[in-house]
Amino acid sequence: MSHSIRIALSAVGEEGAAEGAAPEQQVPDIQLGGEKAAKGLAQLVLTLVKLLHELLERQALRRVESGGLSDEEIERLGQALMQQTQEIDRLCDVLGLEPEELNLDLGPLGRLFD
Repeated sequence: MSHSIRIALSAVGEEGAAEGAAPEQQVPDIQLGGEKAAKGLAQLVLTLVKLLHELLERQALRRVESGGLSDEEIERLGQALMQQTQEIDRLCDVLGLEPEELNLDLGPLGRLFD
């Protein structure tokens, strides 16, 4: 556990001790490493990758609809986007994540992806 977190948690424990409770009962044992943290970090990174992919898709559609791309460019763009989707799906499999786990709940704003 990092030094600053340990200090903050011990301060919480001291407040609990002042109220008559044992510090062990007030301060949870927080594990910042391990498999759960690694999976959470992987989920966050992959969510950001998927968000960037979604933004690229929307930009690509705007460019196609504006008529600014040749047929060959449209084909290459479509292929690249499909490969990105496949790679995101592959990474989800490797990391043990379901694609739905990348769709974060933003509270009152709704879900991140449609």
